[in-house]
Amino acid sequence: MKVETTALEGVLILEPKLFGDARGWFMEAYNARAFTEATGLAPTFVQDNQSLSSQGVLRGLHYQLGEHPQDKLVRVLAGEIFDVAVDIRRSSPTFGQWVGVHLSGQNRRQVWVPRGFAHAFVVLSETAEVLYKVTDVYDPAGERSIRWDDPAIGIDWPLDTPPVLSAKDADAPLLADADLFP
Repeated sequence: MKVETTALEGVLILEPKLFGDARGWFMEAYNARAFTEATGLAPTFVQDNQSLSSQGVLRGLHYQLGEHPQDKLVRVLAGEIFDVAVDIRRSSPTFGQWVGVHLSGQNRRQVWVPRGFAHAFVVLSETAEVLYKVTDVYDPAGERSIRWDDPAIGIDWPLDTPPVLSAKDADAPLLADADLFP
């Protein structure tokens, strides 16, 4: 597994080893021992989430506070997305900064988004199927979001038209008004 650090400490881009031949290819999408050896992290995943979205759908910026904050390992099974993590730890020197990466079923890259970061993605292909492993259960009481187009964050979304949003995401607060990590 190849691990690439990003401008935001803790957010990692991972590229699993691919073994190909005339029949196609094989890869270990996740191997706990290899992940720990490559990253120094030893997460315990308790839930897998999977979504299918159409082109232009933007999901996020989402995170959980309280008793169930989540680390996420995100990958695309089919299609392509632009995936974003935003540092929302008030005490961090990179507070409010973001990093984005293209993930696709073809490039098989994955992103590690630790707790303390908000997460979002926009679908660039006709559809995209996204799988993310999380280290804690979904907790409606701790669920939070930040507005996707907050000018204080300034994410450079690769969009030509306005995204398709849920009502919750369209009404999300700005970073300055959101409940955040210390």
